[in-house]
Amino acid sequence: MDDAKRPSRRKHDTELKRQVLAECAEPGASVARVALLHGLNANLVHKWRRHAAGAARPAAAQRSEVFVPVDLTPSAAAAVVAVADIRIELRRGALAVNVAWPLGASAECAGWLREILR
Repeated sequence: MDDAKRPSRRKHDTELKRQVLAECAEPGASVARVALLHGLNANLVHKWRRHAAGAARPAAAQRSEVFVPVDLTPSAAAAVVAVADIRIELRRGALAVNVAWPLGASAECAGWLREILR
């Protein structure tokens, strides 16, 4: 291997970063276009934007996980559904039959209805 010197990373001053970020913040600005105008890689500019956005948020805003107590009392609507019946009205000629079937036995109701309608 030869002792060829590796190119070192370029260091950009704070003023250039501010200028590039300000141009990117303009309405309709393209990050890739701004990066090309300044001879920069667009990924680097995106990285600067992420760092700037993270630094702009206060520490409390970065943590949004908060436990909130929730009251899990059954509602009145749930209680009504629990006591509801399946109501079926059959009419054949002058004969009318009304049937109230417990909701908990809906499978049996379906079987009965299938048999009665044969």
